[in-house]
Amino acid sequence: MQSGDPQFPVTRWSIVLTARGQDSAAEAALAHLCEVYWFPLYTYIRRKGKSAEDAEDLTQAFFTKIIEKDTLASARSERGKLRSFLLGALKNFLSDEWDKARAQKRGGGIAPISIDGQLAEERYAMEPADDSSPDRIFERRWALTVLDRVLTSLRGHYESTGKLALFEELHPFLASNVKGESYREAAEILSMTVNSVRVAVFRMRQRYAAELRAQIAETVEDDSEIAEEIDFLFKAVR
Repeated sequence: MQSGDPQFPVTRWSIVLTARGQDSAAEAALAHLCEVYWFPLYTYIRRKGKSAEDAEDLTQAFFTKIIEKDTLASARSERGKLRSFLLGALKNFLSDEWDKARAQKRGGGIAPISIDGQLAEERYAMEPADDSSPDRIFERRWALTVLDRVLTSLRGHYESTGKLALFEELHPFLASNVKGESYREAAEILSMTVNSVRVAVFRMRQRYAAELRAQIAETVEDDSEIAEEIDFLFKAVR
């Protein structure tokens, strides 16, 4: 979702608040929520020692329960970060209904998400083979998912304005450790001056930062928490 999507006004916890409704906007909001969080939650379950098949079933069952039991109706922004709320809800779900969820047939009841088991395991295999706790792994995967969505949104903006080639060449420059010769190489490829490339990179970084703030703003209680959450995000990635 791009920050300008009219279905989701960019406000604190807007996705959850919208998803609590009963209309098409609520369905779209819930789909967005599932899209962002299903893999971090799946990864958490796998790190708890469950098989790929069980993790797939449990992740689907968790989102099914969110709908059937109207879990989001109890969500309040004052509870803190959205990622923390969902992880806490998952822990309660696994503690209370582990056996029941494990026995549920895939595809039974409401199916808010469709998990490609093979793809999920391919992604899970790329997770670091270390002794990090399931909570830490969830946080890292959440952070990477947010960053992936920000980059996808940024790419969409450049594509819609006919500047996809510029994006493809310059998006690696979003990292701060760029050397002078890299700017010169990009300038030659894009038939631009080195100074123009520097300006284009500066503007891309500004737009990237704005999109990241917009994504994070949807999941925190107050704007004052955005900087703290972004700092947490990058620490989770590192």
